[in-house]
Amino acid sequence: MSADQIRADQMHPPYYECRLCPRNCGVNRLQGERGFCGEGAQMRLAWAGLHRGEEPSLVGENGSGTIFFSGCTLKCDSCQNCQISHRGLGREVSAPQLRQMMLRLQEAGAANINLVTASHFTPSIVESVAKAKQQGLSIPVAWNTSGYERLSTLDLLRETVDVYLPDCKTLDTKVGRHLMGSPDYPAVVQAALMRMVEDKPLIVEEGRIRRGVIVRHLVLPGLLDRSREVLEWFAARMRGRALLSLMFQFTPVSSEGGAQGRKHQQSPRRRVSRREYEEALAWLDELGIEEGYLQEPAGSDDWLPDFTRLNPFPEGQAVAIWHYEAGYVQ
Repeated sequence: MSADQIRADQMHPPYYECRLCPRNCGVNRLQGERGFCGEGAQMRLAWAGLHRGEEPSLVGENGSGTIFFSGCTLKCDSCQNCQISHRGLGREVSAPQLRQMMLRLQEAGAANINLVTASHFTPSIVESVAKAKQQGLSIPVAWNTSGYERLSTLDLLRETVDVYLPDCKTLDTKVGRHLMGSPDYPAVVQAALMRMVEDKPLIVEEGRIRRGVIVRHLVLPGLLDRSREVLEWFAARMRGRALLSLMFQFTPVSSEGGAQGRKHQQSPRRRVSRREYEEALAWLDELGIEEGYLQEPAGSDDWLPDFTRLNPFPEGQAVAIWHYEAGYVQ
């Protein structure tokens, strides 16, 4: 091992025998080994820009400063970001480059720094954010995650992250196994969400979230009872401590190897029906969940991002700052 590699090992020991996520791969990413996420020790990004498609309290006047990382620790069937989570689109960047990108987003008027699917690069991100703050980064930092997080990784993020944006995809072990290859997802996500709300009590000022947790749940067609379980759990343990974002935009996508590369997709092959949408809304009233956000069902595939384009999102929804092929565009 070279002197540079030894120094890197000392700086980021989690990469040496990686157990940053619940997959517990134990691979030496510093030596080029790759675990479930498919990534080495060098961060890789696909896109960064001002994104207006997030929850209103995140968007502000100009948009959320969103940075999409390559790779994923979950790799669900029908992942809307499958180009980067499954197929590996992206470019390697250093910690100083990420720091500069965050500062550029702040200069462009971003309401926050929104780090999407970044758990497998946690040590490098902690370093980048700390140094960016020394250089003037002052807007909140959001952690946009599947919710499949180890508590030890959340401990690393305690001083880095202001706002957590975790999914709560399911509390059913069979659904976790079939759609994500992760029967442990329900147990992992419940523990992670409880730690998040303990660490980040909710603060919303003038319509913007400064600190706290927004729990996202995507309603799946044909699995409405599983959504009921999630809403009941949220009402019992999170109501008043976090905001709920209930989403209905599920669109069948071929993820090519989702859920650990099973031969046949297990995810639904249709969108949420109007009846399912209205029934889920009625449950919010029944369970007393009043604070949060609702998303209308998707009517077409037009909203799906295409990261091969300079602006992956629909017209007017985002402004590109950086792209993995073009570099900085503003």
